Amino acid sequence: MKTCTSDINKKNCNCTYPCSKKGICCECIIYHKRMGELPACYFPDDIESGYDRSIDNFIRIYKQRGAGYLC
Repeated sequence: MKTCTSDINKKNCNCTYPCSKKGICCECIIYHKRMGELPACYFPDDIESGYDRSIDNFIRIYKQRGAGYLC
């Protein structure tokens, strides 16, 4: 069984919201899926800081900026 590498994950996490799931990606994804949202890591930093994690917002930003911002 693979163990969570939360310390490594935190280094790559752009989420600015203070919560107990930071760096624990499996819990973060489950939480946001239940909420009908995407996690912060799907958004560029300037958009993430607005805390609009909606799928509609993701689609709008993706259409505006293209897939390049995801890399």
